[in-house]
Amino acid sequence: MARTTSDIVIEAPANEIMTVIADFASYPSWATGVQVADVLKVDSDGRAAKVQFVLEAAPIRDQYTLEYLWDGDRNVSWSLEEPGAMLTSMDGTYVLEDIGGNETRVTYKLAVDVSIPLLGMLKRKAEKVIIDTALRGLKSWVESDKTGG
Repeated sequence: MARTTSDIVIEAPANEIMTVIADFASYPSWATGVQVADVLKVDSDGRAAKVQFVLEAAPIRDQYTLEYLWDGDRNVSWSLEEPGAMLTSMDGTYVLEDIGGNETRVTYKLAVDVSIPLLGMLKRKAEKVIIDTALRGLKSWVESDKTGG
């Protein structure tokens, strides 16, 4: 499955950014379209292993469950565990790279499939919009210090 990739530089250390990424309760505050992000299961480190989402990003309204794999404060990946009405496949990754000066490059890779037929070009464009919107929301949330960190 082809993936769409984009990145952004955030003025914060990787561990602070990963704390925000792992805080699913805050997603409705910064992740556009996410209405609910309920942690259904946690792993042995206390991080979310399974999360159910309710997404409302016109024209898409869907509910689905993602399974997460965490690799320290540098990498988290997820895949669709329980499809929604529209979302049939999703694989994504955040990779965090320290670039010095209290800055971290966050790379987001995403591949999605939906139940309605879409040309590959339109699917990649939709993935790019999802990624760029998420990265901007993450950057804004982390840099505004709403996490109390």
